Amino acid sequence: MAKYFLIGLAALLLAGCNADDTEGQRPPPMPVEVVEVSAEPATLWNDFTGRVAAPETVQLRARVSGYIDKVAFTEGELVTRGDLLFEIDPRPYRARERAAQAELTRARSQLALSESRARRASQLLASRAISREENDQRQAALASDRAAVSAAEAALESARLDLQFTQVKAPISGRVGRAQITRGNLASADETLLTTLVSVDPMYVYFESDQTSFAGSREFFTLKQRPQVHIGLVGESGFPHIGELDFIDNRLNSHTGTMQFRALVANPEGSFRPGQFARVQMPTEQLGDALLLNRKAVLTDQDRRYVYVVNTENLTERREVQTGPEQDERVLIRSGLQPGERVVVNGLQKILFPGMPVEPQLVQMRGTKTAQQVAGR
Repeated sequence: MAKYFLIGLAALLLAGCNADDTEGQRPPPMPVEVVEVSAEPATLWNDFTGRVAAPETVQLRARVSGYIDKVAFTEGELVTRGDLLFEIDPRPYRARERAAQAELTRARSQLALSESRARRASQLLASRAISREENDQRQAALASDRAAVSAAEAALESARLDLQFTQVKAPISGRVGRAQITRGNLASADETLLTTLVSVDPMYVYFESDQTSFAGSREFFTLKQRPQVHIGLVGESGFPHIGELDFIDNRLNSHTGTMQFRALVANPEGSFRPGQFARVQMPTEQLGDALLLNRKAVLTDQDRRYVYVVNTENLTERREVQTGPEQDERVLIRSGLQPGERVVVNGLQKILFPGMPVEPQLVQMRGTKTAQQVAGR
C-alpha cells in the first residue's frame, strides 16, 4: 500500500508541475489597432448617371438659295462667333442689290418731281389758276411716289440682307461638326442643313434622381449658394470635376418617378463632349451627428455586416451593424455602435473568436474625405 501511495503522490506532483508550466507558457494578448467612434456632422452624397449636353446647339441652314462656292472651315475645329463657315455664290444677289439700288434712285427722282409739282399746284390753287381736282391729283401722286420710295428702300434692304446671307457665319462660338454639303452643290433656303455647331464651355450634365433623393436635395438647392456636385467621365478615376447644380425640373416624370437635375461644369480643356455619359455625385442629406468608420473595419457574413468592438476588459465582441453610404475609406454606421466605443481596424486576422483578449492600440481615424463629404452608392 505504501508503494502505491508514493506512486500516486508523485503523479499528483508531476501534474501540478505541468499545469504551472502551461500557465507560464500562455501567449500574451495580441496587439490590435482600434479607433474610438465619435459623432460628427456629415453630408451624404448619392451617385447618379448623367449625360453631357451643350448649352447651345445650332443646326446651321442656308438662309438663301444658291450654289456653294466655298467651305471655309476644318471639320471638328473650334470656331468663334462671326467666323465664315460657308459662302454661297453671291453674284446673283449682287445683281439684285444693284437693281434694287437703281429702282430706289428712280423712285427718289420721281418723288422729287412729284414734290415740285405738288408745291406748284398748291400755289396755283391759292390764286385759282387750277381746279381743286387737279391739285388733288398732284397731291395723290406725291403720296404714291413717297410710298414707292419706301418700297424701293425696303427692297434694297432685303437685297442687301440676301447678299449678306450668302456668307454663312458662325452664330455662336463652339465646335463645328462635319460639312453636310460640299462645294458646287445647291443649297435651298431654310431647308438644306449645312453643318451643326455646339458650344463647348461651359457644359451641362443632365441626370435623374428618385423621389427620396429629390426630397433631400431640395434643401440644398434652396440655399443662396448653389450646391456643388462632383462629376467623373468614363475612364476617369473618382470624380475630378466640380460642377454647380443650377436647375431642377418643375415636375416629376410620371413614367419613371424621377426628377431631372442639371449641373453646370466648366470645360476649358474640352474634356466634356455632348452625348458623353458622366457619373455625378450630389449631396442628398445633411446629418448633424454621424458615426463614420474606416470601411476595412466592417466585415461581412453573408448578408450581415459586423465589426469587432473591444470592451473595457480588453475582450473582443462581435457587433452587427447597419451601414449607410460609403466613399473612399469611410462608411456611415447607421446603427449598432455608440460614440466612444473602440472598434478594431487593423489586426482583425488575429482575432480567432469573440471574447478573445487583445491589447488595443488607439489610432486616429483615417479617411481621404472629411466628415462633410461622405458619398453614397
